[in-house]
Amino acid sequence: MVPPLIPPKIPERECVDIDDIHRKCMEKDLLELQTLINMHFEQWKKEEEELITLKEHIERRRRKMRKEEEEAKKQAEDDAKKKKVLSNMGAHFGGYLVKAEQKCGKRQTGWEMKLWILSEHKKPLDIDYMGEEQLQEKAQELSNWIHQLESEKFDLMAKLKQQKYEINVLYNGISHAQKFWKGAGKGCVGGRWN
Repeated sequence: MVPPLIPPKIPERECVDIDDIHRKCMEKDLLELQTLINMHFEQWKKEEEELITLKEHIERRRRKMRKEEEEAKKQAEDDAKKKKVLSNMGAHFGGYLVKAEQKCGKRQTGWEMKLWILSEHKKPLDIDYMGEEQLQEKAQELSNWIHQLESEKFDLMAKLKQQKYEINVLYNGISHAQKFWKGAGKGCVGGRWN
């Protein structure tokens, strides 16, 4: 704060010392100047601290935005990779299973066989750039295809049921024939002499 300015008093009826008045004016001006300089530096320090705080805040926001952008970019790349892998897996999984079977020389499990069949029957979906009408046509096409597959499944299940029945009939016939041959005593049973 600036101290209140008080003009120097000039004594009445005395000799006036001009040098003393000049010295006092200079001291007063110097004091005012020092006060103004101190106030200026204090204000400058506050502004400098505010500027540093603001710069730190801006830098934190920039880092956060860069981090969010990098994460979004990485997520988009991961999604694109997953989509590509899934589409490639669907297109090439059947070939992979055949190669794996040839390498290992083992029979496919039920799950592997299902995946192979699905990869053979799977049609690629290219719907990214289709309009609403084209999407409806594609949906109808897929619905018809599902009905066709369900019909084939029903036919295959009926055929499997019939084959199981025939196997049971044949097995019962073999069991009955073996009992007959065992009950006949000595003789040929299963291609061997007892």
